[in-house]
Amino acid sequence: MNSSLPPTAAPETASAPDRGAQPGRVHDLLGIGVGPLNLGLAALSEPIADLDAVFLDERPGFDWHPGMMLPSAHLQVPFLADLVTLADPTSRYSFLNFLKETGRIYRFYIRENFYPLRAEFNAYCRWVAEQLPGVRFGTRVTAVSHGGGLYTVTAEGPRGTETYRARRLVLGTGTAPWLPDGARHLPQAGGTALHNADYLARRPELLTAGSVTVVGSGQSAAEVYLDLLQNRAPDAELNWVTRSGRFFPLEYTKLTLEMTSPDYVDYFHALPQATRDALVAEQKNLYKGIDSDLINQIYDTLYEQSVTGPPRTRLLTGVELESAVWDPDAGIHRLRLRHGEQGSGFALDSEAVVLATGYAYREPEFLAGISHRIRRDAAGRFDVSRSYGIGVEPGELFVQNAELHTHGFVTPDLGMAAYRNSTILREILGFEYYPVEESTTFQEFGAPAPGAGGPGRPRTGGAAGTPEARIGAGA
Repeated sequence: MNSSLPPTAAPETASAPDRGAQPGRVHDLLGIGVGPLNLGLAALSEPIADLDAVFLDERPGFDWHPGMMLPSAHLQVPFLADLVTLADPTSRYSFLNFLKETGRIYRFYIRENFYPLRAEFNAYCRWVAEQLPGVRFGTRVTAVSHGGGLYTVTAEGPRGTETYRARRLVLGTGTAPWLPDGARHLPQAGGTALHNADYLARRPELLTAGSVTVVGSGQSAAEVYLDLLQNRAPDAELNWVTRSGRFFPLEYTKLTLEMTSPDYVDYFHALPQATRDALVAEQKNLYKGIDSDLINQIYDTLYEQSVTGPPRTRLLTGVELESAVWDPDAGIHRLRLRHGEQGSGFALDSEAVVLATGYAYREPEFLAGISHRIRRDAAGRFDVSRSYGIGVEPGELFVQNAELHTHGFVTPDLGMAAYRNSTILREILGFEYYPVEESTTFQEFGAPAPGAGGPGRPRTGGAAGTPEARIGAGA
């Protein structure tokens, strides 16, 4: 038994003998993209004997946000929010079983901390992926079409061009780094400027820079700032620019956490779209805030460094980046900033810039071949059903982490992933292989429906809905 974590480098492509497309085979389910959400779906699909599922990803192996794999960084959700436990606590693909199999369960127990290290969670996901024959890395989807009741997926894999056929698709291609308009060109302009997705690869450059400016408001910006604050050159200048009016902590009280529940998704999804859009804008601190312990650690570090004199750092709140240019002659990035409340602009020069500005969903180009199969709202976004479907025909096309505008701030939350996957599997199978919870909260999010139960009486839930399709339909 190995008593240490698996290596942190990205694994090579798995090479099980059955990991190629098989002519004539029709899969019940084909997942495109293998991040934690679709990997969880793959793990939950594996025990279902009558479900033929395959998952494709272009990367050589599982590697989740490798650019932010700082040694002390941890998840913002407990270990129960792993790939499977909240759907099936007995699954052999649970985080606890990973700890047992790698000889680390007692160390985790003695640690007395429910929040896994990010590197530890990454290693766990790789451990799961390596056990699933239906997960195939090194396979890039290039085109998708539909005809005769089936989806045809063309991919470039280890054996060259391959063709897969499936009755249903689940899109889990994830989000991509997002840059503000005023700095969209900056990483390609020259000098040291990058999105935080590339932080670890470029960290040596940043640690030797004479001045660094971190732009961003959330957890990643805070982690980058603290790492640079603790490890920069002694005479280097460090700035943190955030558009937020303050350094918002992640809201983590227990009654607020009840909003990360099927009950709240029921309520949110039933609201008018204009109301949903307004709520998403208002609720950013519920999922984009900073861990309060990290905020305190940053303050304590600043305090310790101030003993010998004012630290060479500036924290600028309520300030937005308007534009940025690289001056190659001076070797400096020239940032134009504006304080929102004062309405005043000012300039800031910085040798290096880290844009910790988040991620956004980007539709993959291969969807063009099935555009006529996708429902959209008036704004051209996916019209995602309560059961995560976007197909013009129910029960055949689903999305993961592309439904912020329809399902709310819980969309990227790992703690809701097992629930979402249980729901998707129910829609495909026509029955609940994994029980889908209803009425999970003490509080009620909307006005009581006529005839609803009073205090202490069970409420009727709408989370389960009606299964959209059965496994053999359309065959």
